[in-house]
Formats: sequence, C-alpha cells, structure tokens
Amino acid sequence: MRANPIRKVVTMLQMMAKKVEAEGKKQDELFEKFFCYCDTGKADLGKSIEDANTKIPQLESNIKESTELKAQLDNELVQHKTDRAEAKDAIAKASGMREKEATAFLKESTEDKSNLDSLTKALAAIEKGMAGGFLQTNAAAALRQMSVSMDMSTVDRDVLSSFLTQGNGYAPASGEIVGILKQMKDTMEKDLAELIAQEDTAKQDFEGVLAAKEKQIAAATQAIEEKTKRTGEVAVEIVQLKEDLEDTTEDLAKDQKFLADLEKNCVIKAKEWEEIKKMRQEELVAIADTIKILNDDDALELFKKTASASASLLQIQFSDREVRTKAFKVVNGVRRGRKNAQLDLIAMALNSKKVNFEKVIGMIDEMVALSAKQQSEDDAKKEYCLGLLDETEDKIKGLDLTISDLDKAIDETTGAIQTLTDEIKVLEEEIVKLDRSVAEATMQRKEEHAEYEETLAANNAVVQIIEFAKNRLNKFYNPKLYKAPPKRELTEEERITLNMGGTLAPTNPPGGIAGTGISFLQIRSDEDDSDLDAPAPPPATPGAYKKKGEESGGVIAMMDMMKADVEKETQELEFGEKDAQAEYEEMTLDAASSRAGMTKSITEKAGVKAELEGNLEVSKGDKKNALTELMATKQYLGEIHSDCDWLLENYDMRKEARANEVEALKKAKAVLSGANYS
Repeated sequence: MRANPIRKVVTMLQMMAKKVEAEGKKQDELFEKFFCYCDTGKADLGKSIEDANTKIPQLESNIKESTELKAQLDNELVQHKTDRAEAKDAIAKASGMREKEATAFLKESTEDKSNLDSLTKALAAIEKGMAGGFLQTNAAAALRQMSVSMDMSTVDRDVLSSFLTQGNGYAPASGEIVGILKQMKDTMEKDLAELIAQEDTAKQDFEGVLAAKEKQIAAATQAIEEKTKRTGEVAVEIVQLKEDLEDTTEDLAKDQKFLADLEKNCVIKAKEWEEIKKMRQEELVAIADTIKILNDDDALELFKKTASASASLLQIQFSDREVRTKAFKVVNGVRRGRKNAQLDLIAMALNSKKVNFEKVIGMIDEMVALSAKQQSEDDAKKEYCLGLLDETEDKIKGLDLTISDLDKAIDETTGAIQTLTDEIKVLEEEIVKLDRSVAEATMQRKEEHAEYEETLAANNAVVQIIEFAKNRLNKFYNPKLYKAPPKRELTEEERITLNMGGTLAPTNPPGGIAGTGISFLQIRSDEDDSDLDAPAPPPATPGAYKKKGEESGGVIAMMDMMKADVEKETQELEFGEKDAQAEYEEMTLDAASSRAGMTKSITEKAGVKAELEGNLEVSKGDKKNALTELMATKQYLGEIHSDCDWLLENYDMRKEARANEVEALKKAKAVLSGANYS
C-alpha cells in the first residue's frame, strides 16, 4: 500500500535536483528587512528603557509621599475619634450630674413650698383667733418640725415651742407668735427664691456645656467623615501608584530582555545567513540522502509490515464482531439502569477485542446459576419472614397466657441467626468471586494495552522515518521548519583534550534505518523522554529559510499524505484504547460500588445477627418475667420487620428483574453459541 507513494516521492526528488540553483533568490531582500528591523528596534527599545528609568524614581517618590500622608491622616483620624468619644463622655457625665441636681432641687423646693404652705395656714388661723383648731391639723405638725430644724434664735424657738405645745386659749401670746411666723415665712421665701435662682443658673450652665460639646462632636464627626474619605482616596492612589510601578518595572525588565535578545538574535541571524549560502551548495546532497532514506530496504519492509499487520488484525477481528455486537446488545439491554458488577464484567468481556466466547459463556452460566440461587434464597427468606412475622404476632398475643412460648421464640431466633450466618457467608463468597473477576479483567486490560503500545510504537517508527526525511529536505527548502539534532555535550576528558590543542576522535555515524539513528526500540524509549524541553528556537525571520520550489512542496505534501494515513490509523488505535480504558474504569467503579453494597449488607446483617444473639440471651435470662419477655418479643418483632419488610415489598420486582436478566443472558449465550436472535 505504501510502496507506490514512496516511489513517487523518489521520482519527484530526482526532478527537483535540476532546480536547486533557482531557490533562495528572495533571501537577500528578507534579511535586509530583518537587519533594518534590528536597527530601528534597538532605537525604540532604548527610548522606552530610558523613559522607564526616569518614571520609576518619580513613582517611588510619589508612593513614599502618599504613604506618609496616609499615616498622618490615620493619626488625625484616631485623634478626632478620641475627641468625639471624650465629648460624648463629658455630655454623659454632665447629664448625670444635672439629673442629680434637678432631683435634689425638686425635693428641696417641694419641701420648702410645703413648709410655706403650712406657715401660711398657721398665720391665717392665728390671725383669725383659731389657734386651738390649727394646732390639731397636719400643718401644725409640720410647723413643730420646722421649729426644731429651722435656724432661729433660742428665745423665738422657745416661744414658738410653747405655743405649739399649748391648747386653746393661748391668745395673749398670739401677736408675738405671728411675728415669729412671719419672720420664718420671709426667711423661707428668700431661701426658696435663692434655690430657684441656683437651679436656673445650673440649667443654663448645663445647656451651655451641652451646646459646646455637641458642637465639638459635630465638628469631630465632620472631620472624621472628611478624613475617612480622604484616607480611602489616598489608599486607592497608593495602590494605583504601586500597580503603575510594578507594571513599569515589569515592562522595563521585558524591554531590557527583549533588547538583549534582539542584539543576540541579530548576530545569530547574520551568522545564519552566511550558513544558508553554504547550505545551498549542499542541497543536492540532501536530496540524495532523502532518496536513500526512502529507498532503503529496511524502511520499505517496515512500511509493508505495518500495513499488512494492520490489515490482518482487522480481518481477524471482523469475523467475530457481529456475534460480539449482538450478544453485547442483549446483555446491555437488561444492564441499563441497573448496577450489577457481574453484568458489567460480561459486557466488558463482549466488548473486548480479545474476547473468549467459551469464557463468556461460562460467565453467563455462572451468572444464571447465581441468579437462580439468589431467587431461591429470596423465596426461602420470604417464606421464612412471613412465617416468622405471623408466629411472632401470635406469640405476643398469647404471651400473657403462657410462658412456654418463650422456648419457641428462642428456637426461631436461633434459626434467624443461622440464616443470617448463611447469608453473610454467601455475600463473602460473592465478594471473592467479584474480586477475582476484576483481577482477570485487569489482567486482560493490561494485555490489550501492551498490544496497543506495541502497535503504536511501530506506527510511530514509520512517522519518525517520514519526519526524518522531511526534516532532511526542510534543512534546505524550509530552514524555519528544520529541527537541528541536539549537540552532544563534551565530556570533561574531551574538553581537556581540546584545551590542550588536541583533536577529538571521529564520532560514529548513527545507526538504525538508513543511517537515521531511528529504530523500533529507539522510538519506544524516546517516548519515555517526551517531557524533555527542546531548545528554544530563534525569533522568526519572515521567509528567511524558505527555499520552496514547486517540486519540494509536492514531495513534502506526498510525505504528509503518507504520514496522515499512519496517524489516522494511530488515532483510531488511540480512540479504541481510550474507549476500552473508559469502559474498564466504569466496570471497576461499578464493581467497587457492588462490593461496597455487599460489604455494607454484610455489616448490617452482622449487626442484626449480633442483636438477635443478644436478644436470645435476654430471652433465656428473662423467662421468669412475662412482662419483660413481652417487651423483648415486641422489640424482636420490630427487628424482623427491619430485616424482612424491604424483601417483602420488593420481592415481585426483584423476581421479575432476575427473570428478565436470566432471559437476556440465555439469549446472549444462544447468540454466542450460534443461534439467530433478532
């Protein structure tokens, strides 16, 4: 398949030899433009670097000034907040004192007014000659209190005291008493007036202090708002300045690096131009080398081998594809919407390229037998559960009449424990089988992957040969695309030899196919080093290495077609590998899920079993107490429901699903055995 294109390529290469000298006429123009760009680019970059060096100190100075301003604003903001807090505290203290003073004034003024009222009543009564009746009133009692507490002469206090302690008929002294009382009234009115004046003065002082502090608070609040806004603006300004500084610094570094690279690359390009002239003289050698590579017997044999191996593989697999597809559809139809690791394993085996029908049929038979066993266990469990529920309920009803039913309950519990033991054993055996199946599937997946890698390596070898041939041509016709081989690093001994003026031993020519250094084994080992970074190419020179003649384009296009065929086959291999790996991963996930479910079921059943065993011991120990046994029996009934209700509710659905599953497996088996199912 691939021999004819190779011979066409060789013919085109032979024709290209006649037009070698016509290539590269535009190289002078392109390099002149590039060197002109070198001159103008250096000038532009130098100006940009100079501007950046001027701007950076200015930005740093602005950042310093703004930072100091922000610190000053922050300090002033703290002081304003402190002043406002102190003013609020002063208002609170003044308000508290004012409240105390007002309370004291109210109390004292009320007392003084009450005393004045009593004096007024006493004067009115005495002047009317009703002193005897007055002495029996509350006002007289208040007057007695005043005679004791009020500041007056001893004589007046004695006279007033004598008056207040006498009964009716104290008329001879009434005039003197009236005078004393009027004097007391004048004194008290004067004291009350002074008290009221003090209260008014205190109010005015408080209002003045309050107004001053509120004004101070308002001023501090306004300053806080203004400086909070200002400090935020300064903070934003600092961030912007820092970002500008960072951007300018980065741009400066980039410009400096670009300038250094440009100067270096301009020198490199000048050397490359001289090398291009030399390489043009060697172009005929390159064409001859390419013809040798493609005409080599080993290369032609590898092309034929790769093509024939691929075709034979398709022929071998095509004969079984329809049978696998039919069986897979039957199994996959019942597999959808249901997680079953065994079905997943059968489906994966049917979908495998290296399927073994006898092994799959054996797996189907095991699956059918397992389904029958599981259905039999469900039938027995259902019958057991229904019987146990009826017996337990009857037992509860008759427990009050006889204690002998406890022996029966103990026997039933023992049977339930044995049933759970058997079920746990079955689940453990299923887990072992599942693990074994997963291990077999894993081994099969490894074998398929190894075969994929071997085929992929062979295809890569073909691609490498084509690429090597193309690269040999590109060295002259498309220098920009040419990939030079990595330079061999000299050993310390070789460096010493050169430094001493000696010469190195000649390097052995590369081996491999047609002296390319490429072989099937090398391609596989090279894949392990795919992470190594290639040396960075020099900056692109527009058209600098284009020596593209009409024939060279046709030759390279033909090589690309050959390469595309191999890469298409490789891509199909990769897609197949990806699908197989995805299906394997899905199978392992389903298997893990099934295993987790079975493990969980074992744990639950073990818990129920342990609980039943505990109930059994409780029942044996509580035979003598009917009430205790009744409670234990009711609890036991609840446990039976927790173990049996799900099976009883889903029994029909599980039975139908198993029947469908078994029917599908039998159909798949029949397909694999040769039957014709549509």
